[in-house]
Amino acid sequence: MKYSYTKEVNLSFEEALDEVTLCLAEQWFWVMTKIDVQEAMQKKLWREIEQYIILWACNPTLAYDALQEDYEIGLIMPCNIIVYSKSSKVFVSTILSTVWISFIENDSIQKIAQKAEIMLKKALDSML
Repeated sequence: MKYSYTKEVNLSFEEALDEVTLCLAEQWFWVMTKIDVQEAMQKKLWREIEQYIILWACNPTLAYDALQEDYEIGLIMPCNIIVYSKSSKVFVSTILSTVWISFIENDSIQKIAQKAEIMLKKALDSML
């Protein structure tokens, strides 16, 4: 089962990181946390990987609506977006929210996930 929506972008890694942050904001998602996986692997395991950043993004309205339906939903929030380099190419990818929460049997939560997924795809599609 495909669980991500990925785009190769013709930007440098830093440009892609800045651009996806702006495009997410246009869809009312704010980056709450930025995790530098490359740095963590280097510091903790002394292993090298290419550039890899995980962004935890949140749309406050969707998050509020989801919390009104199921207070435990915070266990699987926020939405993850990754920016990474692979073989000198740069990619941006987001989780498919509907797949991520497909095990939750709540129609309202499913509808919120559909909204989030549409908005996240729009953000990636609007990148240069």
